[in-house]
Amino acid sequence: MGKDPLPDEEIAAHLAELPGWTREGNTITRAFGIRYHGGVALIVNVADVERLVGHHADIDLRWDHVRFRITTHDAGHRLTAADFDLAARIDRISAAHQAQPHNA
Repeated sequence: MGKDPLPDEEIAAHLAELPGWTREGNTITRAFGIRYHGGVALIVNVADVERLVGHHADIDLRWDHVRFRITTHDAGHRLTAADFDLAARIDRISAAHQAQPHNA
């Protein structure tokens, strides 16, 4: 997956394909509502995929939700195609865990 920084137009196009993800500066972020222990299981599944693809999100676990923040650290903390690929993977894993959209 490409790790070259994307121009704003491509970032906007990728975000349009990932409902629920928002841009915050040079990161994309999304929160899912899920109880604490379910969130732990969700994080373990995401971490397994992250290890396989070699790309990792910053993860914040709270008692009623999990928040993912993604940027490409080795591209100068910029957004790349790898970030949007990981976001799509997180969406699929979260759906399998029946996590719901959360406004954190």
